[in-house]
Amino acid sequence: MGLEFLDVFEQWADSYDESVGGNNREYKAVFARYEQVLEAVTALSKGNVVEFGVGTGNLTKKLLDSGLKITGIEPSLPMREIAEAKLGTKAKILVGDFLHFPEIINVDTIVSTYAFHHLTDEEKDEAIAKYGKLLSKGGRIVFADTMFESEEDYNNAIVKAKKQGFHNLAKDLETEYYTTIPNLRTILEKNGFTIQFRRCNDFVWLMEGEKQ
Repeated sequence: MGLEFLDVFEQWADSYDESVGGNNREYKAVFARYEQVLEAVTALSKGNVVEFGVGTGNLTKKLLDSGLKITGIEPSLPMREIAEAKLGTKAKILVGDFLHFPEIINVDTIVSTYAFHHLTDEEKDEAIAKYGKLLSKGGRIVFADTMFESEEDYNNAIVKAKKQGFHNLAKDLETEYYTTIPNLRTILEKNGFTIQFRRCNDFVWLMEGEKQ
């Protein structure tokens, strides 16, 4: 997970849950229908689940509450501490990121929310190739993340954020590695996945890939 952004994760740790609850005006549209996004990812998950970018453990809790077995991966110590306090001994959270993580076997579903954009497109390709080797036929990748239908839409989002005075959001959009749906479709299909996308809000799409 783009460890060059590790300091960003740590800055967000204490305020993340407040922000996803809609209390940060600048990111309100990004986190619109947040609970429904987590529920959609949970509904598509099956079997043994690996979650990349556990963050403060909100998706992890929903997955556990639905009866799934979870292995979490999170590089940020402050985020892990918050998640572990929230979840107790229910979840196993390991140190790692999208590309570098302990050996995992018997994986049926790989999930992530609001985190895959911390990888460049080349790193996204590398990560999906790794997951293709972890998953057997029928295994799933279920990610919810900010992405755009085209480069034009991406650029328009930056312009709109600046016009609204949302300078932190604009900076995020300009410096993190947000990509387009066509790029992600190409990456998933070249690595042996069928793929479909569903819009969750003005920024976030649900991406469901199935290993063929």
